[in-house]
Amino acid sequence: MQQLKSLIDEAAVLASGAPEVEASRMLQICNACRYCEGFCAVFPAMTRRIDFNPAEMRYLANLCHNCGACLHACQYAPPHEFGVNIPKVMAQVRGETYTSYAWPKLMASAYRNNGITVALATSLSLIGFLLITQFLNGSLSTTLNNGNFYAVYSHNTLALLFGAVFLFAIFALAVGLTRFWTSIATGNYSSAATTEAVHDALTLKYLGGGHGEGCNNEDDRFSLWRKRFHHFTFYGFLLCFAATSVATLYHYLLGLQAPYALTSLPVILGTLGGIGLLVGPAGLLYLNIMRSAEHGDRSQRPMDRAFIILLFLISLSGLILLAYRETASMPVLLSIHLGFVMGFFLTMPYGKFGHGFYRLLALLKNSIEKRQKNSMLFGSD
Repeated sequence: MQQLKSLIDEAAVLASGAPEVEASRMLQICNACRYCEGFCAVFPAMTRRIDFNPAEMRYLANLCHNCGACLHACQYAPPHEFGVNIPKVMAQVRGETYTSYAWPKLMASAYRNNGITVALATSLSLIGFLLITQFLNGSLSTTLNNGNFYAVYSHNTLALLFGAVFLFAIFALAVGLTRFWTSIATGNYSSAATTEAVHDALTLKYLGGGHGEGCNNEDDRFSLWRKRFHHFTFYGFLLCFAATSVATLYHYLLGLQAPYALTSLPVILGTLGGIGLLVGPAGLLYLNIMRSAEHGDRSQRPMDRAFIILLFLISLSGLILLAYRETASMPVLLSIHLGFVMGFFLTMPYGKFGHGFYRLLALLKNSIEKRQKNSMLFGSD
């Protein structure tokens, strides 16, 4: 039954003229040429195939890190009549991937087409709700001591709110990733393959460009700044997550109650992470604005920028809250920060945050494939 459904879905994609069809045409040309075979993981994976069905195309699209090197190396790139532009068509297929596998699909479609509007509207609505809640319970005008956030919202209230939002985000993301992996999974897991995939993801190996000199952004010049800003963003997020995890251990395991001193581990980790989430998103937004239209899918820019802007606003509001936590403005600043954080988690499964996990699964499949004997001709059935 599952195989029949896959065949029906594949036929529907082929009939629709979807980006997967155009990507398949281009890769047939690439498979004959193979000039870019050593550029990244996509082209060796491509050579293991003679056929490119929609599921295979979505796998290869998520394996692509959009460095742009192949576009400038390609003799068949526009204005050639073949019109081969792998970075652009792969970006289009990735966009289809996030929408096709997402749950609920309506939210994914809305976010993809109007990412900034949806992200900001969601966050501002939550901020308004939190401010109204403060006004009704009288904490909006309360004089607070020592920056105690729990005098505004109780610990149980915050745990309930964020627990519900976080569980929804994790469930929605897990549904999409499970659907994606089910459609592309082949071969057997191994610790070596998993380790390699995680290493490649954490080091952003394939953002080094075709020759390790970096990505192409506005033109054919190479630059490592896209990789660097991704590192600032990724590790800044991890530091903030570590700060929250340590604070949770302090509260439940050690019985240490917030607020914590500026020299405490949660505050230090959160501050460093916040700085990373200012530098990284600001840099990525600049590069996104400056990037050539030939290096990606212009229609996805609202989705891309929504993710970047939300991360920046979360970090900015968090650092301002830390600086003014012992003032009368703290309750309002707290609601603003919490609203942006909850807005981020509610939209997280449908934006660029989720693409990191899709890419990790694509890297895992690639690592498994490389270790299989007689690994030629995937997708030929």
